[in-house]
Amino acid sequence: MGSMEGLKAESNGDAQAMNGGGDIMMMTRRGKTSGSSAFPLEVGTKVMCRWRDQKMHPVKVIERRKIPYGGAGDYEYYVHYTEFNRRLDEWVKLEQLDLDTMETELDEKVDDKATSLKMTRHQKRKIDETHVEAGHEELDAASLREHEEFTKVKNIAKIELGRYEIDTWYFSPFPSEYNDTPKLFFCEFCLSFMKHKEQLQRHMRKCDLKHPPGDEIYRCGTLSMFEVDGKKNKVYGQNLCYLAKLFLDHKTLYYDVDLFLFYVLCECDDRGCHMVGYFSKEKHSEESYNLACILTLPPYQRKGYGKFLIAFSYELSKKEGKVGTPERPLSDLGLLSYRGYWTRVLLEILKKQKGNISIKELSDMTAIKTDDILSTLQALDLIQYRKGQHVICADPKILDRHLKAAGRGGLEVDVSKLIWTPYKDQG
Repeated sequence: MGSMEGLKAESNGDAQAMNGGGDIMMMTRRGKTSGSSAFPLEVGTKVMCRWRDQKMHPVKVIERRKIPYGGAGDYEYYVHYTEFNRRLDEWVKLEQLDLDTMETELDEKVDDKATSLKMTRHQKRKIDETHVEAGHEELDAASLREHEEFTKVKNIAKIELGRYEIDTWYFSPFPSEYNDTPKLFFCEFCLSFMKHKEQLQRHMRKCDLKHPPGDEIYRCGTLSMFEVDGKKNKVYGQNLCYLAKLFLDHKTLYYDVDLFLFYVLCECDDRGCHMVGYFSKEKHSEESYNLACILTLPPYQRKGYGKFLIAFSYELSKKEGKVGTPERPLSDLGLLSYRGYWTRVLLEILKKQKGNISIKELSDMTAIKTDDILSTLQALDLIQYRKGQHVICADPKILDRHLKAAGRGGLEVDVSKLIWTPYKDQG
């Protein structure tokens, strides 16, 4: 088993391109080599690859490794699909590649550690219901290259959690002995992880947890929310961070879960409380952050749980008597989710409002930070700056159109079922 020390809310070919017989390949006028007989393929090679949709897509070779017990030239290749998000990077066999389309950049070196995986801001959003771009906007170029180099190859391909087997999306810094494990097995209650199914079965016979450690602060029907103190439940917090990092690319790592509270959302049945997602927040945030990380596990996505978690974080802020905002940077999906939440909450108030209302009054009513209110209303073209002040333009038809575009609000938080004391008042 293993534990982590915290998470916070993330060689290209030189000019010596030779084929298997040692012959130097022909250079094209573009300064690239092309052909179908250079083995093994160099890191940095660009080629078309057959994906899970059985169609060919452009990829770039990020890494290569020899196939155990294979021949001298038997390699598999870790590729990045240049059209898609990094979460879809994977190991592929040579037979998946169309070598007639191969191009090798000559101006990049095999030992260059600055492999570039930058993606445009306008890539398609939905690929296999998983494609969104992670937000690295606040990383400088050097930090981005370091992040990409360190995390370029997924070290865990799959996990088993409860009744689900889940393909992972990103690298997570597990202890080295777990690297390159085909599948990790998690206890869905204490989040201990192990390499083999038999180990998990032995563990489950001894583990007496049936829900996350900590206090149940919300129960409505089959949904429960547990508050877990990272200081009191350090191993659980560390393991949760390990698990979350497999599906989050844009958060940086910290090394002290003591500073965080984890709010773990569960579906409950007669077998126990099964985690569907969580968010974390700092116990004391000078920047008024009410959320650090947020994740809905893949099997539970598109069911309204992400919206529920965002709404829940604001209900806690209201209980604290504070305004809140999520920690930056937000991923594209995160920004989309928050912008949808802010839009629905603010426009529902404006629809019902009789007379004028100020940005400050909206903030007091919703616990949404004034900057987030302004940016949301400006994005909807509902605010103007007149005579030194912001004026909200709330035409009912325009409000209805924006509300319809924002979509459904998801699961609602029944505040009457929330039993919670802010951290500063506990103990």
